[in-house]
Amino acid sequence: MWTKEDEIEFFLSSIKNNIDIQNLFYKIKDSYFAYIPKNNENNIATLQSRNAIIGSWTEKWCKDLLEETAKQNNLYAINGVICEELGLSKQSSADLAFCTTNDIYQIPDNIKVIFEIKMSIVNNYKYETNNKEPIIHYYGDYKSHKGMPSLRRSDSVLKAIGKAINIRVSSEKANSIPIIILGNTNVSENYLNKIDHLGKYGIIQKVISLNPNINENNCSKDKFFITPNDETELSSILNDILKMDLHYFSTMIDMENLAKIIKDSVLYDDNEKIVQYFLDAIKGV
Repeated sequence: MWTKEDEIEFFLSSIKNNIDIQNLFYKIKDSYFAYIPKNNENNIATLQSRNAIIGSWTEKWCKDLLEETAKQNNLYAINGVICEELGLSKQSSADLAFCTTNDIYQIPDNIKVIFEIKMSIVNNYKYETNNKEPIIHYYGDYKSHKGMPSLRRSDSVLKAIGKAINIRVSSEKANSIPIIILGNTNVSENYLNKIDHLGKYGIIQKVISLNPNINENNCSKDKFFITPNDETELSSILNDILKMDLHYFSTMIDMENLAKIIKDSVLYDDNEKIVQYFLDAIKGV
């Protein structure tokens, strides 16, 4: 899945498409780096211009990676899905979704899974030229620079969670749609338990790192954050989620009312009727 070669390809393809070097690299003295090396003590402003470029590139990269899994389920992998009913507007569309029709504009019933993508350059690189040909040298892993890539950034994780919550509260029709966050790093220690809690409460179904080359914090205790080893394992995880008949619900009610709803729901002799009564009852409290 995600490798150093993908990162080098991002830089080379961006340069080929005439993206200015200073929108891709930090200029430190006479050298260009993907990130500020840790041994550099200069106060250098954060490079913001690369965010949108790498965002678009990784969204397409994920679509290419997951397209076969979508086809196996008779679905289409689509970037930039818009569904106003789910809070997915032109300004805040779904980075990627599996849908029953091959259209950007969708209705909730046609959307089978929503992916929020939080990926970036992980390692550090140095840019040089040789006879005007660009050369990208690997310079060090994510521990060698001052950047906080992908899921290691608190704001990236929080933005992804916030978008998932916005989808969940926009419409009851979001209740059956799985939401998966994709990244390309591990998660910092203080977010592993939080992700498990979000998974247990159904806000999200998985946070998945597509970078199996990082061998620390690559799985949370309850496996709502997970790092598949290869595309086969990733496809298996997604297929399992797509097969589930999921239903999200959330409420806060007093124990007496909750006990009554549970007791009344089990009076039905059909599982579907039990579930439907319970869900209807907690909505009416």
